Amino acid sequence: MPSPAGKPRRLSEDLAAIVQEFQRETVTLRELIDQLRGRGHVLLILLLALPFSTPVPLPGLSTPFGLVIALIGLRLALGQKPWLPARLLDTALPPKIFVNVLAAARKILRGFELLLRPRLPWLTGSRTLLQLHALPIFLAALLLLLPLPVPFSNLLPAFSILLLAAGLLERDGLFLLAGHAAFLCAVGFFALLGFAG
Repeated sequence: MPSPAGKPRRLSEDLAAIVQEFQRETVTLRELIDQLRGRGHVLLILLLALPFSTPVPLPGLSTPFGLVIALIGLRLALGQKPWLPARLLDTALPPKIFVNVLAAARKILRGFELLLRPRLPWLTGSRTLLQLHALPIFLAALLLLLPLPVPFSNLLPAFSILLLAAGLLERDGLFLLAGHAAFLCAVGFFALLGFAG
C-alpha cells in the first residue's frame, strides 16, 4: 500500500489505518487480510503477534490469533502458499478489544521501525534459509496456544514471533538472530515450567 509520495508506508501507519477503519464495526480476519493487501502474510503474523506482547488481555482472541500464526508459519516453513480455513477467516474480532490491543502495540512497532534495515544477507539469501526462519514462528505459535495462566507464558513466544517476522519482512539478519535467541529462551522457560510442574 504505497504512500502518496511513492514510498512504502511504514508498518505503524498501516496499523493506524486499520485501527481507524475498524474502530466502530466488528472486524473479521478476512477483512483484516484485505486491508493488508500487498503486504503479505508475514505482516499479518507480525500484527497478530503484537497484542500478545502487551499487558492488554485478549479474551476470546488468543486462540484464533495463535491458530492463524501457527498455520501461516507452518505453510511458510514448508515453502507453501499460506492458506487459512474459512472458519478462521470469518472469526469476528470485537471492535473495542481489537482497537485497544492494536493501539497498545503501536509503540512496539514504532521502536522496531527505528532499528530495522537489511543486514547480514547470508542469513536471508536463499529460500531454504527463509523457510528455516519460519519454522520457529510455527513452534512459538504452538506455545501461545497453551492455556497457561502464567506470567510471561505469552510474552516470550510472542517476542520471538515479532522479531522473526520483522526480520523476514525487512531481510534483517540481526533481527532473525534475535528472534531465534528469543525462541530458545521461550523453550527454556516452558521446559522449566514443565520441570517445576
